[in-house]
Amino acid sequence: MSIRDLVPWKTGEHRGLGRRNGGSPIGSLQREMNRLFEDFFGEMTFPSLDAEWGELASLTPSIDVSQTDDAIQVTAELPGIEEKDVDVSLSEGVLTIRGEKRREEDRKDKKFHHVERSYGSFQRSILLPAEVDSEKVDAIFRNGVLTVTLPKVESPETSKKIAVHHAE
Repeated sequence: MSIRDLVPWKTGEHRGLGRRNGGSPIGSLQREMNRLFEDFFGEMTFPSLDAEWGELASLTPSIDVSQTDDAIQVTAELPGIEEKDVDVSLSEGVLTIRGEKRREEDRKDKKFHHVERSYGSFQRSILLPAEVDSEKVDAIFRNGVLTVTLPKVESPETSKKIAVHHAE
């Protein structure tokens, strides 16, 4: 038997790491490796990196930043969070949204079979694209959505034509 006989995508025949249910040979190898780990470790489970990153991502609110001639508007989705648990601050052109999603208190009598919801603190800081009037900032929280409106400061003309004179 030659090495070519073992490579299924070269020979058209599916030996060794052959395709199962029309899958790729790499997928088949991954399934075999998973089976070996399951056989060796038994019922032990290991958290995956995807699960950890997914949990971190779920604590980070999604935001939209838009701009008109008069104002900048930042909209953040904060599902499951109450208004009292949200803090908005503005410092040196950076808007910061902080908060905490709290766990329900009546969990003592429940036996959970599956948990996907995330709890904990989060923070998002957004560098604003223009100078704003910090005295007129307005924040509205409705139905799990925070909308912060930041009126722009009327800045002096940024460009000006300067006459050039002949020096004598």
